[in-house]
Amino acid sequence: MILADSGFWIALGNRRDRYHEAALAALEHFGAEGFVSTWPVLTEVTHLLTSRVSVAQAIAFIDSIARGACEIPDPPSDVLPRAHMLMRRYSDLPMDLADASLVILAEELEESRILSTDRRDFDGYRWKHRRPFKNLLIY
Repeated sequence: MILADSGFWIALGNRRDRYHEAALAALEHFGAEGFVSTWPVLTEVTHLLTSRVSVAQAIAFIDSIARGACEIPDPPSDVLPRAHMLMRRYSDLPMDLADASLVILAEELEESRILSTDRRDFDGYRWKHRRPFKNLLIY
């Protein structure tokens, strides 16, 4: 399973997004392996698609997730204290809840591969304090 950040989903749902073609290529290349994300990412994507593209596109996104486009595991019981710690550690970037949730998911799954348009942040974030992410969307 490959971690999927908000930017990947937004690029897929917005033909005018500068990463749209890269997101389509990643979907085709990695789709068989499957994607995994978090509730905060879904919330962020739905909000941004609604405000930047259309309500219909946000609904289509949620429909695709409901049909299995991505797994959304239940968060660990200690997700909020862990998110708080990460957001404080990376406050200079700053880190939002969606990004913190993906770092926690990476730690839970022991997975470093991510699809993200957020190069600056995911180049700087580390999971398990020292392991870098490998962004498969933006090389």
